[in-house]
Amino acid sequence: MKNPNSERSDRNHQRQSLSLQSRSPLRCPDPPSRPPRHLSLPPSAPDDRHVSALLLCGDSSRSAASPIIAALMLRLRRTGSSIVTLKCLLVFHHILRRGPFILQDQLSVFPSAGGRNHLNLSDFRDAAAWHLSAWVRWYARFLETLLSTSRILGFFLSSSIRFNRDSNRISSLLNLDLIKELDSLSLLIEEISRSPDDSIERGGVIVKEITALFLNDYISSVNELLLRLTELGERVGSLSFGDSVEVVCCLKRLQSCRERLSDLYSVEKPSIEMMWGLVQELRDRIEMANKEGGKFLTWRSRESGTESARFEERVLIGFDSEKKFQTGRFSVNGFSGYLALDKSI
Repeated sequence: MKNPNSERSDRNHQRQSLSLQSRSPLRCPDPPSRPPRHLSLPPSAPDDRHVSALLLCGDSSRSAASPIIAALMLRLRRTGSSIVTLKCLLVFHHILRRGPFILQDQLSVFPSAGGRNHLNLSDFRDAAAWHLSAWVRWYARFLETLLSTSRILGFFLSSSIRFNRDSNRISSLLNLDLIKELDSLSLLIEEISRSPDDSIERGGVIVKEITALFLNDYISSVNELLLRLTELGERVGSLSFGDSVEVVCCLKRLQSCRERLSDLYSVEKPSIEMMWGLVQELRDRIEMANKEGGKFLTWRSRESGTESARFEERVLIGFDSEKKFQTGRFSVNGFSGYLALDKSI
């Protein structure tokens, strides 16, 4: 039989042991789990006051603008939140649209600095917001295309500051340069047509602001395309077969995304309708001109020989020949009065 005093002593010892354990920091109960802070952020656009202050800070010198872009890029690469990433990309877009030139210039050279494309977010995934992850991947790719197009055109396409550009610049371009600009603008419009199919309402305020910005870029692209399509219409007779193929390919790509763009941008604008009319008209004229000249816009296999192997089959036709040009702009392209035609075509 156990001694009652001994049992009482054991119970007191257990109570003291439990009391010590409860006071020990190693036994503290775990705090309630909370979602990461970025998951609780509202999907709202950056505060315009903060964006304006950032743009003002970058309007001083390159030494002040460069750290701003570097900090934004660092934040962009290190975060795993789709909301934070979209806000960074929106700030970049605001810089391109209404930022000072120094800040725009730093942004244009930074994405590919050091051999790394900081806007390549094709692998971005946010498990907490799959629908916003799709917008992140597309928006980064769109801004990259926008920067590339701006480099080719020689000015920032989305900038709200419009300089009085020389109206004779486009007419003085070589055919090669004019087609290159047409191709870059076509790529940008194609990228706009690939925007996510998710409902804009589902993305909240931040996706609405993104949509408003890139639709403004769409209108700017349309206006630039109108100038180049009009100029190409005056040069139909001077286009070589290779140039004709490239132009028609660009026009076909534009026409392939017309339906998607019409659904995306429901507001009717005369410039948009005029652009689609010029696209079809220019394509018909080029195809007709090549048929009348005995050339057909068909793809040729590499098995038919290399360019050097077919060079001997060419014949030079001077201006005194029956071949007449339909435009007086042919001299712009730097030729001395001769056109090389391929008899095998």
